[in-house]
Amino acid sequence: MGENASFWESLIYAHPACTTWKQEAEGSIYHLASIFFVVGFMGGSGFFGLLYVFSLLGLGFLCSSVWAWLDVCAADIFSWNFVLFAICFVQFIYVTYQVRSVAFDREFQELYSALFQPLGISLTVYRKIVLCCDAEVITLEKEHCYAMQGKTPIDKLSLLVSGRIRVTVDGEFLHYIFPLQFLDSPEWDSLRPTEEGIFQVTLTAETDCRYVAWRRKKLYLLFAKHRFISRLFSILIGSDIAEKLYALNDRVHVGQGFRYDIRLPNFYHVALPETPPVQPSHHSHHLQRGSPRRKPAGVTNCGS
Repeated sequence: MGENASFWESLIYAHPACTTWKQEAEGSIYHLASIFFVVGFMGGSGFFGLLYVFSLLGLGFLCSSVWAWLDVCAADIFSWNFVLFAICFVQFIYVTYQVRSVAFDREFQELYSALFQPLGISLTVYRKIVLCCDAEVITLEKEHCYAMQGKTPIDKLSLLVSGRIRVTVDGEFLHYIFPLQFLDSPEWDSLRPTEEGIFQVTLTAETDCRYVAWRRKKLYLLFAKHRFISRLFSILIGSDIAEKLYALNDRVHVGQGFRYDIRLPNFYHVALPETPPVQPSHHSHHLQRGSPRRKPAGVTNCGS
């Protein structure tokens, strides 16, 4: 204890207290370095936030090195500040390389700006998602089918980038799928990772369409490695299914001017006990859970 006390006492009292302060201020280089430090620590997150922080901190350490060399003439102060400047410079080059390595094609960049960036998804996470679909955007020509009822297997998850898809069951129109909506979110949600199934609806391109497709097994492997991406897709798919339910709800009506609300079937039954509710059998096929198994098939022309 005595040795520890003497150590702390020597550390605190080894230098005499300041009795007089310098009347003149330090040079402009010292104050410029301080300004760079203050502004640099106000940087944000992400790639561009790191570039901002390392660039300004590097300039601050460089100014401190110049100040130590010219004004203070202290080799140790100069050495420490120059080493910190070199570290910031190396980090700046590394982050710049990472930013260049996550450059995407125009359609993927627009997809990121419209869907993933508002959710706070970083470019590094988005790059993993893009690589999972092989960075490929698939074209579906007008009046060609993405899926055929009772024939096409559920083996991927696709997101429409441009165009419009018509969803039908037994030739009856259900709803449209617009850009930034999933083509097969109900089918994806209806199956477990180990299950197989086929589409119970037909999806036809009303215009020339472009979409991104993630293969089922490959996407599940990505989910297993990155739980954050799994939760992200769970939220996106759930929101997409809700939008499709609302689209179906707008089309399902009952007699006497009442609208059948698929979210509140019990309330409807109580409110109209004498009127049998219309069962939206055709309209709900696209959102039913589970489907029979069938061998894989590809995207085909509806007329084939």
